Amino acid sequence: MNKPDKIYDIIGVGIGPFNLGLAALLDQTPELEGLFLDENPEFQWHAGMLIDGTTMQVPFLADLVTMADPKSPYTFLQYLQEQDRLYAFYFYEKFHIPRQEYNDYCRWTAAKLPSCRFGHRVVNVTYSGEQGFYEIKVQNNDNHTIEYYHTRHFAMGIGTKPTVPKSAEALSAGKMCHSADYLRNKEKILEKNTITVIGSGQSAAEVFLDLLIEKPEHGYQLQWYTRSPGFFPMEYSKLGLEHFSPEYTSYFYHLDSKTKDKLLKQQSLLYKGISMDTIAAIYDQLYEQSIGNTSQGALLQAQTEMTSVEETEAGSILLELEEVHLQEKLTVETDQLILATGYEQASPSFLEGIEHFLQRDEKGLLQIDEQYSVRQTNEQNHVFVQNGEMHTHGVGAPDLGLGAHRNAIIINQLAGREVYPVRRKNVFQQFGWQRSS
Repeated sequence: MNKPDKIYDIIGVGIGPFNLGLAALLDQTPELEGLFLDENPEFQWHAGMLIDGTTMQVPFLADLVTMADPKSPYTFLQYLQEQDRLYAFYFYEKFHIPRQEYNDYCRWTAAKLPSCRFGHRVVNVTYSGEQGFYEIKVQNNDNHTIEYYHTRHFAMGIGTKPTVPKSAEALSAGKMCHSADYLRNKEKILEKNTITVIGSGQSAAEVFLDLLIEKPEHGYQLQWYTRSPGFFPMEYSKLGLEHFSPEYTSYFYHLDSKTKDKLLKQQSLLYKGISMDTIAAIYDQLYEQSIGNTSQGALLQAQTEMTSVEETEAGSILLELEEVHLQEKLTVETDQLILATGYEQASPSFLEGIEHFLQRDEKGLLQIDEQYSVRQTNEQNHVFVQNGEMHTHGVGAPDLGLGAHRNAIIINQLAGREVYPVRRKNVFQQFGWQRSS
């Protein structure tokens, strides 16, 4: 292990919204010094899904810092002020901002933070128990050199990766794409005669809507299949939203693992449904394109599962579909397959160097304590997890509105004091019996 010239208090691996928020809050904490590394050349948040007209599904207050520090110089409102857009936003009168603007806001923040370094890929992490620090081995993508950094703690914010069904993995790249790469492939997709979207939720709906809007000009056939019971809206009632709160996170954390697994399956519409606005926009397009009883060339069918995929010699794709309840099968031919089949937690290879310290459950998932640190035999130097703890902390793990709260908890641990207040009372309803403190 290399002799360190400098030891950081924390190094963040991956610069998505959560680690970027941690960097922004740390910037206002003078006794702590952090470094944040990302292999990509610049910040981009779901670039393949920054479709025109799409908005965030959380209010603008769920920015990088506001829910922990409204006075921070990195709030969304401060971004608007510096962009000379504060009055424009005032007259805009919307709580949910364009997704492209959220991405621009994050890029603005990243550019202001010297602790954020892009083009740096973490290769390995090792631990020196005697000296009490982690060594982070990094490849600098700009000059192709290996660099070493040292830190007392580190935070994983590597995010998720697109999930592709095994049956579709062998398809040619030009015939299939995940919704995460939709915009990168859109120009070629529009040239196809038949386009099929598979999946449920907001991503599938946004891709379908975008293609539906383009369809009159390009004349393709468009179809959307999902195994979900229907094209149902996401739960967005005010009391329902209180499940994305510190109180519910704490309640969920103290449940046993079987109950947690059961609850997560029951709560899918809290985070997997479609926004009411998107459903309405799709319906409006379908209605307008059917005026005069014209053939709209669009098909939507729920309760239908894709069971197999095959590419023909002629270059088309054969999909075998099964109606879930009737168990009837049908083969459908298409020229383009778009898979809005969700994401799964990335499993970083750089953890191999400290894997023997880390504790996992019977499913191989990291055991994470209530303070967002991986349980391990090394108790002095933390490995924090950003958006990888749904199995332990519940549906709020990927929610942007809880990102600043989680980062406040992490920073308070690093500083050994309450840098950012963590409120005990945030919602009106009570989850479970009140525990005596």
